[in-house]
Amino acid sequence: MSKIRHVLGISGGKDSAALAIYVKTKYPSIDLEFYSCDTGKELEETYQLIRNLEVYLGIKINLLQGAGKSSEDPFDHFLKMYGGFLPSSNARWCTKQLKLAPFENYVGDDPVVSYVGIRGDEEREGYISTKNNIQSIFPFRKNIWSKDVMTKMLSNQNIEQLIPIFKNTDFGQSQEKVHQVLSRKITPDFTLDQKLNTLLDSNVKAFNHLVFDFLKTTDYPLAKEEAFPLIENDEILIKADIFRILEESGVGVPAYYNKIEFEINGKKGEYARSRSGCFFCFFQQKIEWVWLYEQHPELYKKAMEYEKDGYTWGQNESLEELIQPERIEKIKEEYIKRMERKSKVKSPYLVDILGDDEDEGCAACFI
Repeated sequence: MSKIRHVLGISGGKDSAALAIYVKTKYPSIDLEFYSCDTGKELEETYQLIRNLEVYLGIKINLLQGAGKSSEDPFDHFLKMYGGFLPSSNARWCTKQLKLAPFENYVGDDPVVSYVGIRGDEEREGYISTKNNIQSIFPFRKNIWSKDVMTKMLSNQNIEQLIPIFKNTDFGQSQEKVHQVLSRKITPDFTLDQKLNTLLDSNVKAFNHLVFDFLKTTDYPLAKEEAFPLIENDEILIKADIFRILEESGVGVPAYYNKIEFEINGKKGEYARSRSGCFFCFFQQKIEWVWLYEQHPELYKKAMEYEKDGYTWGQNESLEELIQPERIEKIKEEYIKRMERKSKVKSPYLVDILGDDEDEGCAACFI
């Protein structure tokens, strides 16, 4: 029987960095492997974060590159393969070739539990491998299990199989209620999400025990483990918790998250980069491109050099057009107005007031 490998990917962003600290320190019995998929086009702050994590946790983070033995940076290698066709939200060859392929090659056919840093205040599932030897776990969420596991376990076809397993699980005062919920079939009037949320609200830890016992009847990687400490976890971590973990550990928040003040036509604003990933990532907002131009002009120039033969990072605007003075002025003004609207959000956390939307993009790059 192959040993179960437990792996955690470091994207260079705040969530995956905080996850590494959280799991490594709270569950030291888990034999974790750490990796990062290196595109060759990350900001220096990303590599500094990796070095900080290695020192703080006393670990080695394996840098994976999709281009193999090519002498070029991985991104440049594949850009040539695609005939100079730049990646976009509709053609994410960069995610496939530079993130997913290196990861799946790294784990091979070994049974793997992959830890994913999607927070409890996010409404997305993230990357789920199509390979049946890879199982994803989400320690920051109320529901640590992936959707494919939930769909399988709570399906109408598995009710009779699940009830005997449930009888050995202690839900306390909710025992009878949970029995009724588990016995009820999923219908248009009682959806999978409704069933799942009712069970989680009854008792998270008991539900985790139920799932773990059910997994032993499947071919998921965790079926081969005698114990799994995260089933005792019922914490829900949100954005403020992520910043707290990074700051209290001394690892620190990646420098590109630090807000920098600017002024335009008598009004003041703050900008920063909202996510990790390549410095020329097409998922960047316009204001982030302005940030790159003003804070890292040499990188902006390199990003401009990729725009040729009709290919641009933005769908309707080239980087040369974007940095015209009147265009920068308009982008900053619109951004200040948007932040003024968001400042009305009732939250005690500055990161929630100023933070940009993070639900766009690819989780494989940004978590």
